[in-house]
Amino acid sequence: MNILLVVSDLKDWPLDIPGVEVVSARTYLTEPGYFDNRAAKVFNLCRSHKYQSAGYYVSLLAAARGHHPIPSLATIQDLRSNAVARLLSEDLEDEIQKALKRRDEGQFSLDVLFGRTPEAGLDDLAWRLYSLFEAPLLRVGFVRRGDEWQLRSIRALGANDLNEAQHDFVLQAASDYFSVKRRRARRKPQSRYDLAILHDPTDPMPPSNKRAMARFESAAEALDMGVELITREDAGRLAEFDALFIRETTSVNHHTFRMARRAQAEGLVVIDDPDSILKCTNKVYLAELLARHRVPSPKTMIVHAGNVDEVAPALGIPVVLKLPDSSFSAGVTKVDRAEDVPDRVREALTRSELIVAQEFVPTDYDWRVGIIDRRPIYVSRYFMARRHWQIVRRDADGATVEGTADTFAVEDAPAAVVQTALKAANLIGNGLYGVDLKQVGDKIYVIEINDNPSIDAGYEDAVRKGDLYRDIMGVILARIEAKKRAPGG
Repeated sequence: MNILLVVSDLKDWPLDIPGVEVVSARTYLTEPGYFDNRAAKVFNLCRSHKYQSAGYYVSLLAAARGHHPIPSLATIQDLRSNAVARLLSEDLEDEIQKALKRRDEGQFSLDVLFGRTPEAGLDDLAWRLYSLFEAPLLRVGFVRRGDEWQLRSIRALGANDLNEAQHDFVLQAASDYFSVKRRRARRKPQSRYDLAILHDPTDPMPPSNKRAMARFESAAEALDMGVELITREDAGRLAEFDALFIRETTSVNHHTFRMARRAQAEGLVVIDDPDSILKCTNKVYLAELLARHRVPSPKTMIVHAGNVDEVAPALGIPVVLKLPDSSFSAGVTKVDRAEDVPDRVREALTRSELIVAQEFVPTDYDWRVGIIDRRPIYVSRYFMARRHWQIVRRDADGATVEGTADTFAVEDAPAAVVQTALKAANLIGNGLYGVDLKQVGDKIYVIEINDNPSIDAGYEDAVRKGDLYRDIMGVILARIEAKKRAPGG
């Protein structure tokens, strides 16, 4: 991949970096050779990125040409609003306080040059800021409010903003950035497309175990997609990829949702897409959605401060209480005595204005139907943990115990289970979902729709083996190619 540094005037960058071409904005925008070059990464160091300026058009046309512009238009928009910049930087709150706690001035400006800074001891903070706002040259302003530092402003610099005293440092920072040693990606250089898989290596209960992650990588590479496993710290690098596949437990008030939105704004194919995360991670929304479309589910109430006393009479005892954003059996409790219901409900309402209460439907196992692109791809049964009413039992010491599981070919599973799951998932979209259902006799009940279903080697792939991973990666590839064929893709 060719690396281009685009500047307003060649005099703005009197530095030479091996393997990097420096080109003026006018040349990049007007010469046909740059239009035909389909494998370029464009670092936009123009003096201004204002709307309809030459710098704006460099990033705009780089995206249209299939290049990877840095900063992208999404980043340019984020940097234009200090309010948005402060909101996006909330993930760095602790690191900002830790990094700046020894400074005694009232305000402070930090230059971030290719992810590094000449300020001693602040390289880690500089890299995290670059990861959130991927622009080659940044100036970040901080102000002290009482005992805390706050990010006040952030803007992209042009090459002309650098003074001569910074030239040696920025030359070394840029050279390190572009060097093979600096690049963390393990992607094949000849891959047609690049896929980022977001994961959390510290999560004790991730959506996919290590063997499954390796199989996703192999399946993608077999389809000529380069793969890199990324973490939340790589948020600013999303523009480098063609697609984002999230294999981390999702939530709306969380970096997974923000990264999904950012990737979508950058034009990437995204699974889980932010709309699916928004809908699936809130059980209040799902309860209303299923009821409206007459999808069978256990008797359910949306509970608020005004109807606490109606829960037990309406749903019976035991009753299940669910926080809207609960996942993996956490935030879901069963109340066995009617006299305990009001206190347990009020306790839950201190954490959310609305919660879900549901009649208790005891079964030995739950069905899970995996669906992508509006078609089923696996069917599993998850048995309840020993001496427990849920699939996962969480003990007082923090230990977790899971029930056993088995998997069926889709055609061997009960047709009513599969059809009900499809009806429910189709209300959300065409992403990757896991629909949980209970079966009591000939009655099927949808419990919830998950946007980030578990796919573990040895469990969900027990029937289809490698075909399951190739199927999912094939959907991502097809969507990338469709996006590339679309006008402006």
